[in-house]
Amino acid sequence: MSTQILMPALSPTMEEGKLAKWHVKEGDTVKAGDVLAEIETDKATMEFEAIDEGRIGKLLVPEGAEGVKVNAPIALLLEEGETAPKAPALSNIPDAMKAIREALAPGSPPKAEKATPQQPAQPAPTAATPPPAPQPPPMRTNGRIFASPLAKRIAQQKGLDLASLKGSGPHGRIVKADVEAARTGASAQSGQRPIVPVPTGAVPQRRKEEAPAAGTSIIAPLPDARLFYKEGDYEAVPHDSMRRTIARRLTSAKALIPHYYLTIDCDIRELMDARARLNARAPKEGPEAYKLSVNDFVIKAAAMALMKHPDVNASWSENALLKHKHADIGIAVDLNPGLITPIVFHAETRGLLDISREARSLAERAKEKKLKPQEFEGGTFSISNLGMFGMKQFTAVINPPQSAILAIGAGEEHAVVKDGKITVAQVMSVTMGCDHRVIDGATGARFLQTFKAFIEEPAAMLL
Repeated sequence: MSTQILMPALSPTMEEGKLAKWHVKEGDTVKAGDVLAEIETDKATMEFEAIDEGRIGKLLVPEGAEGVKVNAPIALLLEEGETAPKAPALSNIPDAMKAIREALAPGSPPKAEKATPQQPAQPAPTAATPPPAPQPPPMRTNGRIFASPLAKRIAQQKGLDLASLKGSGPHGRIVKADVEAARTGASAQSGQRPIVPVPTGAVPQRRKEEAPAAGTSIIAPLPDARLFYKEGDYEAVPHDSMRRTIARRLTSAKALIPHYYLTIDCDIRELMDARARLNARAPKEGPEAYKLSVNDFVIKAAAMALMKHPDVNASWSENALLKHKHADIGIAVDLNPGLITPIVFHAETRGLLDISREARSLAERAKEKKLKPQEFEGGTFSISNLGMFGMKQFTAVINPPQSAILAIGAGEEHAVVKDGKITVAQVMSVTMGCDHRVIDGATGARFLQTFKAFIEEPAAMLL
């Protein structure tokens, strides 16, 4: 029996990717563990290995194809003695590939055939015709239900029983589409109206009886920007997978997370003096060489403050607040274009030199797209620093599943009043974006007070 090789979900948030390179060709024999292809996500490029043995019958997606959806068929694996289906007689190769994928797609409806006396056409269900029998439960082996990790995660989050679902993947495996379909069906059965996607540029129409109540509003999709400009007056640069992911995730975060912002000024004169002394003593060459940055101190101060304020070091879930035991700090890295937030794990236990080397290594590998998913997925807190660009102050969007992000501005000299006298201070403005579902205003303010104390007296982080 032939098996479809599906586009893998290489991270919890991956929805599509680019098939960067095939490592096999049609006719090759493969076994479990063999590298089949290189898959490029919005953040990294990873190898995709075979989980079954067999012979590659068809490569359904060409090398270099972008926007390939997770769980879409990308190749056909044949057992011994099987032959690959013949491609349709189409002059256009992309159309041929599309036709093959549709023919192999799980649950694809068969072509309509004329009814014959030996095979009468099936009547449509009516009030007198009972509905078709429910689908059988998924295939089990020794009590195990086969489902993709993403399908399991979505089912667990939504409280769905996998045993009640039918899988449309290879050998009855439950995939994301099956769970999503079950969620839609559950909504219909419970009397709730399922959500219907609205095409871009269209405004949903409502009947009179469905008019919104007073005080509510309808959020219509934004119009296509191309409607406002003459063709030829702009260059249309297609979105890559990273830009699409950034747009989708940050739009969702800004729309669904109730952001509020707190700003505090920190005098970094002591920090800059301490940094200069430490860097002056550092070896200039060799493996022991280092150069501490302001951001290294910021990461350490934030980690120490999170340990003193565990209510900030938390994530929202539908049933409980997840209070994290360690400060796993994400640091925003500019990829020009694009950005990524690799994580310095257990930052509260690490010294400045360790943090500095780890942050530098993460940034270098991020720019080369060599990070592993576990190095940038998750985290408990984020820091975005635009001080090197001269930004005095800004706000940042929270990176789910985190509940706060620290926006660091430039350190500049300002005239301030201390003990009744005007003096010069090197001031750095810090703005924290908070998820109000998790962090109350006073809680966030107390965190920033502690952070400020660590920044203004770096030696306090040794206590």
